[in-house]
Amino acid sequence: MFLKSLTLKGFKSFADPATLYFEPGITVVVGPNGSGKSNVVDSVAWVLGAQGPRTVRSSKMEDVIFAGSADRPALGRAEVSLTIDNRAGRLPGGLAEITITRTLFRSGDSEYAINGQPCRLLDVQELLSDSGVGRQQHVIVGQGQLDGILNARPEDRRAVIEEAAGVLKHRRRRERAERRLAAAEENLDRLADLLREVRRQMRPLERQAAAARSHAVLADELRGLRLYLVGRELSALEERRRSGAADCERLRTHEDVLRRTMAELDVAADAAAAELSARRGEDLVVALTRAQALAERCRGMGAVLAERRRSLVRDLEAAADVDVVSTLEADAARLAAELAALGAQEGALEPERAQLASGQRELAAAVSEHQAAFADEAGLRRAEEAFAVAQGQLAPRRAAIERDQASLERVEQRLASMAERRAGLESERAGLRRQADELVTELDLAEPAAERGGRA
Repeated sequence: MFLKSLTLKGFKSFADPATLYFEPGITVVVGPNGSGKSNVVDSVAWVLGAQGPRTVRSSKMEDVIFAGSADRPALGRAEVSLTIDNRAGRLPGGLAEITITRTLFRSGDSEYAINGQPCRLLDVQELLSDSGVGRQQHVIVGQGQLDGILNARPEDRRAVIEEAAGVLKHRRRRERAERRLAAAEENLDRLADLLREVRRQMRPLERQAAAARSHAVLADELRGLRLYLVGRELSALEERRRSGAADCERLRTHEDVLRRTMAELDVAADAAAAELSARRGEDLVVALTRAQALAERCRGMGAVLAERRRSLVRDLEAAADVDVVSTLEADAARLAAELAALGAQEGALEPERAQLASGQRELAAAVSEHQAAFADEAGLRRAEEAFAVAQGQLAPRRAAIERDQASLERVEQRLASMAERRAGLESERAGLRRQADELVTELDLAEPAAERGGRA
């Protein structure tokens, strides 16, 4: 394994990209003072993972980036690529060539790559740990370091020998393992504290869980009882609703009957009134005409008789002789004859008088029919009053049905509220169960870890 090439871009004095090829037989890099020989060595140490600025002879790591000159501006990054010939297989991966690249930006960000693939500094260190090449290996010996090694204490020389012998990798692994072990012990201590805290919290949580279970049982019982009571209330309300509906239907039927009866009575009253008017008009006209004619005849005959009487009285007072008497007797006989004729005429008027009496009776019958019609109108008024009473009885039924509907709505609202409370209780119980399950899981995970820590 040997270095094959080294490419520098913006590293210290190498503003332009420069590539050095280390062909077989090249063992020395020479040049005048200030030509950059030490910068080449610094670039090798830097690309292998050097982290301290003093390792590359700088006050801070950003100083390795080309800072500019009188005719060149400063660059924003420094990049070094080191290609290693791995045909001997000293490095893992089975590749003939391995190129390690490191890039540093002025912002302080640093990037690493192995064969063009981004990686971590730890990956580079692991790659070089078994080869004796690395940022802490003594592959680069600077001026004065030999005297330092020769004059070093035995412990320091031992460290140098161990690093040269390849013990550094195992020491790193041991240190990492010790750090992980210490972290594991700290985690075990924290876990033990957490376990004690969990056990301390388990007791009140168990009591709370028991209370929650008891509360859930009681809530189920209460819900069952409430549902039972609500069911009974619903059954009673349904029965009352059916009864009210039947009463409403019955009253509606009675109302229809009353309406039909009232309509029939109205028709009968109109017909009776029309018939009474017709009959009254015809019969009364005839009877009145006959009565008026008879009355006129009677008045005429009465006037004639009165005049005759007055004439006879005058004649009796004036007459003094027999002739007058005979004349009077003759007049008396004539008057008697006239009276007989009047009696005959009166007998002839008897049928007309009977007809007039019959007309009067018919008029009385018509008046009775009219009174009956008025009685029918009174019955109609009674029917209307009965209809009003029926409507008054129907109003409380309708009010009761409305109250039942309002009660049913209140019961439905109570059911909805109970459903919401049930959902809240179920959610709370689920939360308590999840907390209890999480605590039990943590306890189950913590006890084996605590036992392993105790055995260790």
